[in-house]
Amino acid sequence: MARVTVEDCVDKVENRFELVLLASHRARQISQGQPITVDRDNDKNPVVALREIADETLSPGDLKEDLIHSLQKHVEVDEPEPQAPPASSAPRAAIALEDEVENITFDRMSEEDLLSGIEGLIPPEKSDDY
Repeated sequence: MARVTVEDCVDKVENRFELVLLASHRARQISQGQPITVDRDNDKNPVVALREIADETLSPGDLKEDLIHSLQKHVEVDEPEPQAPPASSAPRAAIALEDEVENITFDRMSEEDLLSGIEGLIPPEKSDDY
Protein backbone atom coordinates (compact mmCIF):
# COMPACT_ATOMS: atom_id res chain seq x y z
CA MET A 1 0.00 0.00 0.00
CA ALA A 2 2.83 2.45 0.80
CA ARG A 3 4.34 2.24 -2.68
CA VAL A 4 1.04 3.17 -4.31
CA THR A 5 0.67 5.99 -1.77
CA VAL A 6 4.13 7.37 -2.63
CA GLU A 7 3.28 7.31 -6.31
CA ASP A 8 0.03 9.13 -5.54
CA CYS A 9 1.92 11.78 -3.56
CA VAL A 10 4.55 12.55 -6.19
CA ASP A 11 2.14 14.72 -8.14
CA LYS A 12 1.34 16.69 -4.93
CA VAL A 13 4.96 17.03 -3.79
CA GLU A 14 7.27 16.74 -6.78
CA ASN A 15 10.53 16.24 -4.93
CA ARG A 16 10.68 12.78 -3.32
CA PHE A 17 13.16 13.94 -0.70
CA GLU A 18 10.79 16.74 0.35
CA LEU A 19 7.94 14.22 0.37
CA VAL A 20 9.86 12.01 2.79
CA LEU A 21 10.60 14.99 5.05
CA LEU A 22 6.97 16.10 5.09
CA ALA A 23 5.56 12.61 5.60
CA SER A 24 8.00 11.82 8.41
CA HIS A 25 7.18 15.12 10.10
CA ARG A 26 3.46 14.38 9.84
CA ALA A 27 4.00 10.82 11.13
CA ARG A 28 5.78 12.28 14.19
CA GLN A 29 2.86 14.65 14.73
CA ILE A 30 0.42 11.72 14.58
CA SER A 31 2.50 9.74 17.08
CA GLN A 32 2.44 12.76 19.40
CA GLY A 33 -1.35 12.69 19.38
CA GLN A 34 -2.52 15.03 16.64
CA PRO A 35 -5.76 13.86 15.03
CA ILE A 36 -5.60 12.13 11.66
CA THR A 37 -7.72 13.31 8.74
CA VAL A 38 -8.21 9.96 6.94
CA ASP A 39 -9.32 6.50 8.08
CA ARG A 40 -6.46 4.58 9.66
CA ASP A 41 -7.37 1.16 8.11
CA ASN A 42 -4.85 -0.54 10.41
CA ASP A 43 -1.98 1.39 8.75
CA LYS A 44 1.09 2.70 10.54
CA ASN A 45 1.71 6.41 11.01
CA PRO A 46 4.02 6.94 7.98
CA VAL A 47 1.46 5.33 5.64
CA VAL A 48 -1.34 7.41 7.17
CA ALA A 49 0.77 10.55 6.66
CA LEU A 50 1.36 9.64 3.00
CA ARG A 51 -2.36 8.96 2.51
CA GLU A 52 -3.20 12.36 4.03
CA ILE A 53 -0.84 14.05 1.58
CA ALA A 54 -2.16 12.01 -1.37
CA ASP A 55 -5.81 12.76 -0.52
CA GLU A 56 -4.93 16.43 0.00
CA THR A 57 -6.58 16.54 3.40
CA LEU A 58 -3.46 18.41 4.51
CA SER A 59 -1.75 21.07 2.44
CA PRO A 60 1.90 20.27 1.62
CA GLY A 61 2.65 23.98 2.00
CA ASP A 62 1.24 24.01 5.53
CA LEU A 63 3.19 20.88 6.42
CA LYS A 64 6.38 22.42 5.04
CA GLU A 65 5.83 25.62 7.01
CA ASP A 66 5.17 23.61 10.18
CA LEU A 67 8.30 21.51 9.58
CA ILE A 68 10.44 24.62 9.16
CA HIS A 69 8.97 26.14 12.30
CA SER A 70 9.67 22.97 14.28
CA LEU A 71 13.33 22.96 13.21
CA GLN A 72 14.01 26.58 14.10
CA LYS A 73 15.96 27.05 17.30
CA HIS A 74 15.63 30.82 17.47
CA VAL A 75 12.57 32.56 16.17
CA GLU A 76 12.99 36.28 15.64
CA VAL A 77 10.14 38.35 16.93
CA ASP A 78 9.70 41.88 15.69
CA GLU A 79 9.57 44.06 18.75
CA PRO A 80 8.53 47.70 18.68
CA GLU A 81 11.31 50.24 18.82
CA PRO A 82 11.82 51.77 22.27
CA GLN A 83 10.39 55.25 22.43
CA ALA A 84 12.80 58.13 22.98
CA PRO A 85 12.42 59.89 26.32
CA PRO A 86 10.75 63.31 26.27
CA ALA A 87 12.99 66.18 25.19
CA SER A 88 12.80 67.86 28.62
CA SER A 89 14.61 64.99 30.42
CA ALA A 90 17.43 64.65 27.86
CA PRO A 91 19.46 67.69 29.03
CA ARG A 92 19.31 66.51 32.65
CA ALA A 93 20.62 63.08 31.66
CA ALA A 94 23.46 64.65 29.68
CA ILE A 95 24.44 66.84 32.65
CA ALA A 96 24.43 63.83 34.99
CA LEU A 97 26.60 61.88 32.56
CA GLU A 98 29.09 64.76 32.33
CA ASP A 99 29.31 64.89 36.14
CA GLU A 100 30.10 61.16 36.25
CA VAL A 101 32.77 61.51 33.58
CA GLU A 102 34.46 64.32 35.51
CA ASN A 103 34.63 62.17 38.67
CA ILE A 104 36.42 59.29 36.92
CA THR A 105 40.15 59.21 37.56
CA PHE A 106 42.70 56.91 36.02
CA ASP A 107 45.97 55.75 37.48
CA ARG A 108 48.75 56.59 35.06
CA MET A 109 51.88 54.50 35.00
CA SER A 110 54.93 54.77 32.83
CA GLU A 111 56.26 51.82 30.92
CA GLU A 112 59.35 51.69 33.13
CA ASP A 113 57.21 51.56 36.28
CA LEU A 114 55.18 48.74 34.77
CA LEU A 115 58.27 46.70 33.84
CA SER A 116 59.85 47.20 37.24
CA GLY A 117 56.60 46.11 38.89
CA ILE A 118 56.45 42.97 36.76
CA GLU A 119 60.09 42.12 37.52
CA GLY A 120 59.36 42.42 41.22
CA LEU A 121 56.68 39.75 41.08
CA ILE A 122 57.60 36.43 42.61
CA PRO A 123 56.61 33.34 40.59
CA PRO A 124 54.27 30.93 42.40
CA GLU A 125 55.87 28.04 44.21
CA LYS A 126 55.91 24.76 42.34
CA SER A 127 54.06 21.92 43.99
CA ASP A 128 53.90 18.21 43.26
CA ASP A 129 50.14 18.40 42.63
CA TYR A 130 50.49 20.02 39.22
